[in-house]
Amino acid sequence: MPQSLSNVLIHVVFSTKNRHRFLTTPGLRSVMTGYMVGILRNLQCPSLVIGMVDDHVHILCNLHRTATIARLVEEVKTGSSARIKEEGPALGGFHWQNGYGAFSVSPSNR
Repeated sequence: MPQSLSNVLIHVVFSTKNRHRFLTTPGLRSVMTGYMVGILRNLQCPSLVIGMVDDHVHILCNLHRTATIARLVEEVKTGSSARIKEEGPALGGFHWQNGYGAFSVSPSNR
């Protein structure tokens, strides 16, 4: 086969530092969802669903065949953290936790 193909679905979960409820700020979830969609698109790991609650994020995306989960999470967390801080001084202390969870998802459970 002259080409490489993959279909790997990943469910990634990470939370705010100390589970602080930063994501309750009005309008922030929609801004951040759009921003994360763009980051994932640029990584060639298109998002299928991004969901946020007060203190954590769930992302379901396709993992590009050359991408690593660690790099994907690093790029999303770094970029989105910087973007959140642009929303105003009240969010200047925002940080994501150091860790994350990443789980494979079968196409039938997509």
